[in-house]
Amino acid sequence: MSFAIKLVLSSVLVIVSLTASCDGARILGFFPTPSKSHLIIHSAIANAIAEQGHDVTVVSTHKLIKKNPPYRYIQLDIDGYSASKMSETVVNPPPFYKKIQVMMDIFNSYANSSVNHPKVKKLMAEESFDLVILGYFFNEFLLGIPAHFKCPVVMSFMVQTVPFLNGLVGNPNEAAYVPSTLFGGKQPLGFFKRVVNFLFVNIGERFALKYLQEWYQEDLYNKNFPADKYPSFEEMKKNVSLVLTNSHFSQGTIRPNVPGMVEIGGIQIKEKPDPLPEDLKSIMDNATEHGVVYFSLGSNVQGSTLDPVKLQALFNVLSQLPQTVLWKWGDSVLPGESPNIIYKSWLPQDDILPHQNVKLFITHGGGGSVVESSFHGVPMVGIPIFADQSSNMEGVVKQGFGLSIDYSVLTEEGLRSAVNEVMSNKMYRENVQRFSKVYKDRPMTAKQTAVFWLEYVLRHHGAPHMQSPAVHMNFFQLASLDVIGFLVACIYVIYKVFKFIFLFVKSMIWRTKSKSKKE
Repeated sequence: MSFAIKLVLSSVLVIVSLTASCDGARILGFFPTPSKSHLIIHSAIANAIAEQGHDVTVVSTHKLIKKNPPYRYIQLDIDGYSASKMSETVVNPPPFYKKIQVMMDIFNSYANSSVNHPKVKKLMAEESFDLVILGYFFNEFLLGIPAHFKCPVVMSFMVQTVPFLNGLVGNPNEAAYVPSTLFGGKQPLGFFKRVVNFLFVNIGERFALKYLQEWYQEDLYNKNFPADKYPSFEEMKKNVSLVLTNSHFSQGTIRPNVPGMVEIGGIQIKEKPDPLPEDLKSIMDNATEHGVVYFSLGSNVQGSTLDPVKLQALFNVLSQLPQTVLWKWGDSVLPGESPNIIYKSWLPQDDILPHQNVKLFITHGGGGSVVESSFHGVPMVGIPIFADQSSNMEGVVKQGFGLSIDYSVLTEEGLRSAVNEVMSNKMYRENVQRFSKVYKDRPMTAKQTAVFWLEYVLRHHGAPHMQSPAVHMNFFQLASLDVIGFLVACIYVIYKVFKFIFLFVKSMIWRTKSKSKKE
């Protein structure tokens, strides 16, 4: 048998053995979130790994997003906060720090109610899993779930990473040139932007928010996962195998990542769009003369929470466009009637945007929406409202994919001007379509990347070999302050020794001279 044939056969055997080692793994996707947009990202990961033949169970607080998914779905009915609670901050926006606290309260309430739900209690009592995928958003205490099943854990996040997640895998924050996801800003950062970013990341996120949040998380962890039965919260924070972020360097944020931080930007985007419903397909196919404008403010903001004056401005501008307008509107009372506007409580966004007649996407600037529009090469006009939306739209403007108008200063004149500019200037469409080609140009698709690394963690039992040493180091060690202190102390001691020797020698010389003079 020739060497080449032996090499091929051995390679096949290695691949088969690696694949077989994680075939049929039992995986739990735990995604307690009041935001449907978050669930779309997390579910895409669950869908991808389930299609590889793994036994996947997804637990969440929403109705099924996709009919007949390849995984078992357990829906939890959670009382209390609803997704619209977050959008109430739109009408009377509180200061930034209060917005963060509102989001923390909402997501922690959902997570705590979920882990104490009878269905989850039953699941934890009766079943076992080889891997847990946690949908992350201010809910680190849920690391008690993989602790319960004694299995590896992977965190899923909807946008680029934040300091909270960086700390779990030892990823560097690099405040000098990597803008904060929560605060905003795009590279390259000017001097004053760097000053603000440095203060926000190192004081706001790393200390004030991080330690306030961690104290709260540790308290919830200890209540739900008592010390007599489970590892400590600190120990579990050091046992995260992987973080999957819905981001990609081509989107404009260049940063170093440790092996445990993997970018899967666009995971929720279908490789091939599904057929549109017949009525929608007919509307879009027939809009050949002027095209279609698609308008959606996402899944969290409802029309009833919008300021009536701003809502009227939106209607006035859209109703006067020559284009057909598809307006995602979930409330029963419409903002107005116009022959060119078609209201739908639900629209298949990822199937609409690839259509050749879509000329513009008016969006709230959510991470998923911006990614999908960029992927399909559709220019945007953004109306960011809260969270990371302003930062996302800042990137859209900087890259020349569209324009942005902050909700707080939205006027009819400003919106009309932005819409007309993006629709009439070919530059925006050309820029976003050029980016679309770059974004799609990867060695593996987002789906393939997610599957590979999830199975990698399964094959290597949590893959502890790729964990960064930074996970086990404190702030002083990471900043080398202990090393600097030691070196300063050494220099001080050496200085003192030399000073002593110098003074001793000088003294001896002086005594010798004095003795010589006396003689």
